[in-house]
Amino acid sequence: MTRLAIIIPCYNEELCIKSTVKRLLEVFDDLVKKGKIDTNSYIYLVDDGSTDSTWQIISELHSQNKQVKGLKFVRNFGNQKALIAGLEGVRELGCDCAVSLDADLQQDENAIEKFIDEYNKGADIVSGIRNNRKTDSIFKKTTALLFYKLMNLLGAKIPANHSDFRLVSKRALDILNLYPEKYLFLRGFFNEVGLKTAYVRFDVKPRIAGESKFNFVSLMGLALNGITSYSIVPLRFVTVLGFCMAFFGFIVGLETVYEKIFLNNSPNGWATAIIMLCIFGGIQLFCVGLIGEYVGQIFREVKGRPRYIKEIELK
Repeated sequence: MTRLAIIIPCYNEELCIKSTVKRLLEVFDDLVKKGKIDTNSYIYLVDDGSTDSTWQIISELHSQNKQVKGLKFVRNFGNQKALIAGLEGVRELGCDCAVSLDADLQQDENAIEKFIDEYNKGADIVSGIRNNRKTDSIFKKTTALLFYKLMNLLGAKIPANHSDFRLVSKRALDILNLYPEKYLFLRGFFNEVGLKTAYVRFDVKPRIAGESKFNFVSLMGLALNGITSYSIVPLRFVTVLGFCMAFFGFIVGLETVYEKIFLNNSPNGWATAIIMLCIFGGIQLFCVGLIGEYVGQIFREVKGRPRYIKEIELK
């Protein structure tokens, strides 16, 4: 029998965490009756430094049902760190496979059964792919589309419309434990590691309560982390762009010398010169900023600080 662990990162989710846990326990009961998971399966809630009563609710749920386990951070470390902590936590507690999903239960919990079926067929990783983005705003749809296209263009092969709703086997958890990166980009890692992967499509539901904690700034940070973690194409782009700029300057220089010597003509165009100076200056600043992102990534990694700090763990 498969022992399943469900990992849920939580940040100020007091409005929906009770209903989410209740619904997932119902899913557990159904899967146990069908003989697909073991009765020792459990839910692992990671409180990412919430400032509301999320942890108090998790503690109450744990006291009522030992299938509900929890981990509390001393402060907010971010969604990716909470996911990693959940994956490492369930590996220590013991499980055959783990499913991660959001606390708002917008991701279809009924798809978990399909995940288990694919796992039983031999898949070490089962990625959830949403059928559409009807619940997203036009802005979020556009930025998400650009993110996936950009990541694939840069070499990080991430399936479109895949977030962090996935199943991973014990083998995948053991491999994850070998990666010491502090800012590990999970979507890139699980698609790069090379284990047998299956895909399950699902529909996204409206959020049951509260508001999403992801905003443009956090999503941009996630995108930059993914790009700098799994691709050096931008650095090569800077090299090629620098060569093109130098070559263009060389050609303009030759043309200027030709006009001065052979045509006895001093080129005019102060406005053009200023515009070109601003354009090339902007390109240079952009390139410096891009290189700075990679330097910043190296800086964060070499300090060797812990990914997160535990305050309380309920097992």
